[in-house]
Amino acid sequence: MDASAIEGELTSIVLTTEQLDTRIKEIAAEIDRDYAKSDKSVLLVAVLKGAVMVMADLARAISIPVEFDFMAVSSYGSGTKSSGVVRIIKDLDIDLSGRDVIIVEDILDSGLTLSWLIKNLKSRGPKSVEVMTMMRKPDAIKVEVPAKYIGFDIPNEFVVGFGLDYAEKYRNLREVAILAPHIYGG
Repeated sequence: MDASAIEGELTSIVLTTEQLDTRIKEIAAEIDRDYAKSDKSVLLVAVLKGAVMVMADLARAISIPVEFDFMAVSSYGSGTKSSGVVRIIKDLDIDLSGRDVIIVEDILDSGLTLSWLIKNLKSRGPKSVEVMTMMRKPDAIKVEVPAKYIGFDIPNEFVVGFGLDYAEKYRNLREVAILAPHIYGG
């Protein structure tokens, strides 16, 4: 879906398709270099549902062997702000013991959920756990999260597209855009 199809629902484009594609390729090249000598394939763990778009593009751009798995956690409920209380909705299928793991996220907002997730995954005996996030909102961070691979720093606005949603809409928007406040009551 293109932003022009829902023009009255967005205030501005934050990241274009071209910017997202270019940065994904750059991050993939960094991962290729960092894990070139790994004895096992790197395990990419996407946090559902938002990170699916990022994971798909990233996995296709990486040239070293990778596997992936998915985890669903919830800390938002039906609102637009994280509650900080995390619950696992869908756990991983793959054992993390001795694995190099990269958590793939669409956005690093408050850091509360991701901080919890890092601790949870580290307790499962992996060789390493790193974080790749396509977007980070520096002004929204409440808990510092050591993200090794960061796509873009963006403003502390309610954004949609490239996997990010509001009420399950806008995930398939090719760009990242600020959602108009009249849509979400902000």
